Amino acid sequence: MEQLNNIGASLDFYIFVSIALFSIGAIGVLTRKNMIVLLMCIELMLNAVNLLLVTFSTFFGNGEAQIFVFFIIVVAAAEATIGLSILIMAYRNSKSIDIEMFNKLNG
Repeated sequence: MEQLNNIGASLDFYIFVSIALFSIGAIGVLTRKNMIVLLMCIELMLNAVNLLLVTFSTFFGNGEAQIFVFFIIVVAAAEATIGLSILIMAYRNSKSIDIEMFNKLNG
């Protein structure tokens, strides 16, 4: 029974950490204008969701969510690779990676 109480205490801690990480990432997405920082904040938000999925998976004894987290990490790595390659090309063309530069691309 003592072990179950420890899991409950750690569950609250991991939920708090996950919410804090997601909030920091969301604030960064809303306030920053640098595209590299924006991508890092999006990755932080994805990792916060992954932490929450693994926490609930461990708490409820279900391993399927951990497999889903693995696929999310793979997709996040592909997203980061594509995003960074787009940023490199944008920097080569305009010598800037501010978000305002992408607004000028609309026309």
